[in-house]
Amino acid sequence: MYRYLKSPYGKLIGIKWKKKIRPKKSKKVTKLKDRVFIDKRPKIIEKRGRVGDMEGDFIVSGRDGKGMLLVAVCRKLRVVFLELVLDVSIDEVHKGFVRIKKRFPEMKTLTLDNDILFKMHKTLEKLLNVKIYFCHPYHSWEKGSIENSNMEIRKFIPKGSDLSRCDKEFILAVEDHLNERYMECLKYATPKEKLIQHRKNKKTAQEAVKVKKSKCSI
Repeated sequence: MYRYLKSPYGKLIGIKWKKKIRPKKSKKVTKLKDRVFIDKRPKIIEKRGRVGDMEGDFIVSGRDGKGMLLVAVCRKLRVVFLELVLDVSIDEVHKGFVRIKKRFPEMKTLTLDNDILFKMHKTLEKLLNVKIYFCHPYHSWEKGSIENSNMEIRKFIPKGSDLSRCDKEFILAVEDHLNERYMECLKYATPKEKLIQHRKNKKTAQEAVKVKKSKCSI
């Protein structure tokens, strides 16, 4: 436990641990200010009715390792994006999500848990230009899509692994595996196929609008 607390992640949450081991402060729980819980999410998100509503989470290294893996999943398409973060800090987590947004500009909302790494969620909202929602404390099952993805990731990155030893090629290979699985909930298509089809349909619709506008201007 001592070695874990000395790790990058342990140092970041050191204050939280100190509160737990001090009798007079043991009942205090770290709270994130101005959270909006998932109860307030629009029904279209609950029903997976549109592309762009995402769930976010991360997997941390074992006690003697460093780094973490950001995980983001589109609720409708089930497409997964992974980003390796070696310096575990709020700023680097934000940068990781910005990289995911660049790869998936369709992102509209992001649902997270109540980890201290997300305490600057209002800043993250502005960086991503999306609305952020939170699960209720200790209700990880409220992010079912990402919990299932994490279980699959653990087949390649078991608990206790040192993520700093994983290179980008390996992380991309894991991501490809996740996105090339045939899924019953997608009518036995893959998340990758669904994403490609969505972008193709969107491009076709945009081109149709351009043609219509050009005809109206004649």
